[in-house]
Amino acid sequence: MELRQLQYFVAVVEEANFTRAAARLHLAQPGVSAQIRGLERELGHRLLDRGGRTVTPTEVGRAVLPFARAALAAAEGVRGTADEFTGLLRGQVTLGLVSGAALHEFDVVSVIADFHDAYPKVEISLTEDTSDRMLAALRRGELDIALLGLTAEEPPPDVALDVVVDEPLVAVVASGDPLLRPGGRAEVPLAELSDRPLISLPRGTGLRGVLEGACAEAGFSPRIAFEAASPDVLIRLAARGLGVAVLPALPEEMVAALGLRTVALTAPRPRGRMALTWRKDGPPTPAARALLTRLRTALGAL
Repeated sequence: MELRQLQYFVAVVEEANFTRAAARLHLAQPGVSAQIRGLERELGHRLLDRGGRTVTPTEVGRAVLPFARAALAAAEGVRGTADEFTGLLRGQVTLGLVSGAALHEFDVVSVIADFHDAYPKVEISLTEDTSDRMLAALRRGELDIALLGLTAEEPPPDVALDVVVDEPLVAVVASGDPLLRPGGRAEVPLAELSDRPLISLPRGTGLRGVLEGACAEAGFSPRIAFEAASPDVLIRLAARGLGVAVLPALPEEMVAALGLRTVALTAPRPRGRMALTWRKDGPPTPAARALLTRLRTALGAL
């Protein structure tokens, strides 16, 4: 019995067709059929019912199928472990990045590029989405690693994380905004924003969740006038006097260039927290674990 025979058998079951299975395996259909017939002769049982319009496993085939899949998975595990020790990583890593990360000097692109140079056989998939959707994708196994915003103080029980940003949120307004009052103010109670149009990241982002939670604690529901995934868009809306943007503290040069002012928020003092996250049972592949280590080092978590 050979692994390739098991591989061909699993492919035909999953495709329910010899021709489609052969195309998936990049082989000629007669070769696939011959290998499976050889496997059936060795086992002494027919594994596939070829009589209908689609190919289906026989009773014996259905019983054998999970063991065939387990054998293929074990073989892949052997390859992955050997690759990990020799440094010849391969496979695919899926990485999620929240839009709010653009506010910070996270050079994720350089980390990815350096990792690709070191391990050119690894395919890296980068996606940008809201924190809520990325957390759900992480739990489903669709993402290996995600850099996202946190809403709750306590992390989800099935997720491990390193907090890489923890900073207060501020109100960002145009220089003539009435929130500043004559002479300016260094801070304002959050409740003073209850009747103001607010500018925020979209629902589902960590910062939006923190804002809504803080407003509820202050006794009101925020009136969101504008929302956008790009922090740059939010501050430009604030610069035109269209509302109060609530964001982490901005670089001074950016504030000055757009004629903006920032004011600290109190009662409560909401904080924006960003974390590098992965499933608590660990990234599933050596490649994902290696990239996680590099990201943790680059973001100051190690």
